Formats: sequence, C-alpha cells, structure tokens
Amino acid sequence: MSIMDRLAALHRLDEEGWARHANPWSVWTRIPILPAVTLVLWFAPAMGWWTLLPLGLIAFWTAINPRAFGPPESTRSWPARGVMGERVWLARAERPIPPHHERMAQLLVWVAAAGLLFLVWGLWTHAGGLTLFGLALAFGGKMWFIDRMVWLYDDMAREDPIYAAWMR
Repeated sequence: MSIMDRLAALHRLDEEGWARHANPWSVWTRIPILPAVTLVLWFAPAMGWWTLLPLGLIAFWTAINPRAFGPPESTRSWPARGVMGERVWLARAERPIPPHHERMAQLLVWVAAAGLLFLVWGLWTHAGGLTLFGLALAFGGKMWFIDRMVWLYDDMAREDPIYAAWMR
C-alpha cells in the first residue's frame, strides 16, 4: 500500500468521504495548512510549549477537514476536479492512466518532497531564506500536482464513464 493509499485509508475516504473531500471549501481550507505549520514552527523557540496548542489545532483541523463539509452541489470547480483527479491517480493500479500523467505526477510528488526537506532544514537551522525556499517548493509542487490532477481527471472522464459520472 502506497503512502497516498494509506492517507486515503486514514481519512476513511469511501464514496461519501471522497464527495465531501471534493467540496471546494474543504480544498481551500486545507491549502493554508503547510504555511500555518511553518509559521508556528518558525516561532516555536519563542513560544516554547505553547507551540503545541496551535499545532494541535492544525492537526485537529487536518483530521476533520475531509468530513467537515458536505458534498458540493457541483463538481465542475477546479478544486473538486483536482480531488477527483487524485482519486483517479490513486486508482491507477486498477485503471491505468496515460504515461505522461503518471510521469508528471511522480515528478511533482518528488518536487514537493524535496521542498519539504529544504523546509525542515530551514526550520531546524532557523534559516529564513532556506525555509521560504522549501515552503515555496513544497507548496508550489503540491499546487501544481493538484492542477495536474484536474487535467488527469478531465482526460480520464472523457474515456471512462465511471469517472465521467462523478461530474455533476
């Protein structure tokens, strides 16, 4: 089971869970999580043990977010199609995706992961430039990945009636 499969299982994303997860409010309120964690960790030396309070709140929000919103009325929005594309990507073992999407998605996962390494290094050494570079790389890689998932979903929905049925 891949890391992405484990994350989906952790959030218990069944049909209803995926529908709720595709709500644009769910997506847009998840986007600031990494910058928020970065900000809290940057100020951790000054905050001491109080750092745990905002980190706990962020962790709580991250855990409940996929279930905090109802299914969207329409799945035609960019965020909804991005989530549906992630779902297509996670199912690629059962329903193969075009190689150009597979390669690019893997590349963007690595870009975001490299960004996280720089981000952690920057936070550990309290180097502002390195922290911002890592955050930009991780955040940019993830946002580009979501955009790529929109493209993947749109391409696959044209070919697969099961995926097309998710659009409403």
